[in-house]
Amino acid sequence: MVLKDLVKDLEILDVKGDLNLEIEGIAYDSRKTKSGSLFVCIEGFKADGHKYIPQAIENGTKALLVQKEVEVPEDITVVRVKDTRYALASVADIFHQHPSGKFKLIGVTGTKGKTTTTYMIKSILDTYGQKTGLIGTICNKIGDEVLPTDRTTPESHDLQELFGEMVEKKVDSVVMEVSSHALDLHRVSCSEFDIGVFTNLSRDHLDFHKTFENYLDAKIKLFNMCKKGLVNIDSEYGRQVVDRAQCEVFTFGIDNDADIKAVNVVKKQASIEFDVITPWFTGKVHVNIPGKFSVYNALAAIGSSALMGNSFDYIKEGLKNVTVPGRAEVVPIGTDYTVIIDYAHSPDSLENILATVKGYAPARVISLFGCGGDRDKSKRPIMGEISGKYADFTIITSDNPRTEEPSAIINDIEEGIKKTKAAYITIVDRREAIKYAMQNARPKDIIVLAGKGHETYIMLNDKTIHFDEREVVKEILVEMNAK
Repeated sequence: MVLKDLVKDLEILDVKGDLNLEIEGIAYDSRKTKSGSLFVCIEGFKADGHKYIPQAIENGTKALLVQKEVEVPEDITVVRVKDTRYALASVADIFHQHPSGKFKLIGVTGTKGKTTTTYMIKSILDTYGQKTGLIGTICNKIGDEVLPTDRTTPESHDLQELFGEMVEKKVDSVVMEVSSHALDLHRVSCSEFDIGVFTNLSRDHLDFHKTFENYLDAKIKLFNMCKKGLVNIDSEYGRQVVDRAQCEVFTFGIDNDADIKAVNVVKKQASIEFDVITPWFTGKVHVNIPGKFSVYNALAAIGSSALMGNSFDYIKEGLKNVTVPGRAEVVPIGTDYTVIIDYAHSPDSLENILATVKGYAPARVISLFGCGGDRDKSKRPIMGEISGKYADFTIITSDNPRTEEPSAIINDIEEGIKKTKAAYITIVDRREAIKYAMQNARPKDIIVLAGKGHETYIMLNDKTIHFDEREVVKEILVEMNAK
């Protein structure tokens, strides 16, 4: 593709060189550049792509897209724009021939519930017989094909490339998690969303957004990009999303006047049932994921699927069969106590899982969790206080400490749990913490391992180690039975 056609939608500040160059690929990592590449220089938080221009040129690149003035050899073409993050999204969309316009695209944003909601929607669409793409925290999927992922929402070029692959493999619909980072950093810019979903908003990611207002503003951007919006009106911030959305909006909630609403909710130990009322149909729904939050996730999935024209029979069947790794996941170990793995890593999500389990636990609730390093420190004491409030016993441990000292993170959490005067212990090593919980569990206790969920690793200062809690629990059980 010719360079001038790739940059035609951009507000160009200046150009040096030949816009008639033929571009055979796009790269934002200089190590992936080659002859025929357009190298897009992104000013990142840890590295500045402009500094790697010499490496890109050495690899054969003749065209650069920059936002800073740079000195380069005479035979190099330079296009300067105000924001190369947005520019990357635009040129990638054009290069891959606007792939997101060739299928139905549903984006789900919110502090919690994104993963479960996307899995629910995919299950419904699969039941309907569609070939569905999934993009999110756990993995990316094209139909049944599983692709690895390293972030909730891919970088814009990677996303458009993935969309292009989905078009080639004849995907009918794509459902994806849309993080606030992705919205602020233009990862989803130039994507054509048919439906945008807002699940909820609570304290998280303030290390990046700095203020809660910025966090909310980022989420609302999705509803200025989609054709139809679906908003949880029970969320404290749902009304603001509705008021500021620039698309047609439908609402969902429990026992209110929402467009899609749940009534007669029945909570069971391992599931939830309710009657759903919509403008298109009414009926009873069963979901094999317990907790009030599952009602909201299911309502979001019901609304999205209905707006796409799916009948209630397929929606009901899809919801009944859905499973989500690391979300209220019971580990099958055959003991007289229960171990549940959940991804809860924010105050709201921890409160949700603990309150849900507390509601049906026949004996003690044992909470085991930590907080990630190099992330919002203010939520640590809040989560400590929540665990002290809902759990009968808490084990505070490590969870992706990154460059921080694990014991320092634990100290921050302790500030909150001490306010409750609840029983707790601190064990830095997460494996040892899980072992302690299992060794001291009593019949009918429920151990909630919170924070890791689907993750199969722990991120330390200098390395990432394998750590799958399903494997760890089973290994510890073998050790205990061998004694």
